Amino acid sequence: MEGKVVRKDLTSRVKGSAVVPAYVLEFLLGQYCAINDEQVINSGIEKVKDVIKNNFVHWAESEMVKSLIREKGSFKIIDKVFVNLNEKDDFYETSFANLGVEHVPISDEIVKRHGKLLSGGGVWCILNMTYDSAEGVRSYWVIESLKPIHVSEVDVEEYAETRKQFKTEEWIDLLMHSIGLNPENFNRRGKLIQLWCLITRVENNYNFVELGPKGTGKSHIFSELSPHGVLVSGVDVTSARLFVSNSGRGKIGLVGF
Repeated sequence: MEGKVVRKDLTSRVKGSAVVPAYVLEFLLGQYCAINDEQVINSGIEKVKDVIKNNFVHWAESEMVKSLIREKGSFKIIDKVFVNLNEKDDFYETSFANLGVEHVPISDEIVKRHGKLLSGGGVWCILNMTYDSAEGVRSYWVIESLKPIHVSEVDVEEYAETRKQFKTEEWIDLLMHSIGLNPENFNRRGKLIQLWCLITRVENNYNFVELGPKGTGKSHIFSELSPHGVLVSGVDVTSARLFVSNSGRGKIGLVGF
């Protein structure tokens, strides 16, 4: 089941203190640990740890990473990228959440190949970045290659057919594993409460309120499950900026988008 199954229990072994979404780790684990051989898995875990340590961009180390790109000429990074069309100069440009650079040109070919880059909420990607200090270039930073960290295509019919082979309770347990929780630690009501949060992923204009103290996992599904969602902390944004833009530049905000 390579490419279909991820060992969720391995994420805690590779995450460490890195502020990186679980689905980014799962993507890497799927690349290096999609096998039953424990020796290969252990080797893959070390490889993923090295990738997170050496290539994941933490905002506090952004200047160091920029220096590496400049000194080496080319360097692979993992960062969340935002793409928009610069109407004034007629080209697509990219900004980086952690690297802290903006207005980096990105080729039309890459944007067409990965249309979700224009979704507005940003997409975690693996990129090869190069540095070009030649005179007259549009930007010193150049995106040489880019690979989004997400499942680009889903065969819904395949999932529907496979679902028929599961009993309801088995499927509920499978969904619990899929969101990174161990179903053995929940009763049926507890499982359904967790899965309830998934309704917003499949139903348009569905709103609900979940009350609870800080640090009880209310944001887990929204921040850790998928790149196709945006989690906004209540202390980070105002109602007005949701309708305008988090960047404060007069662009349409998340609600308007």
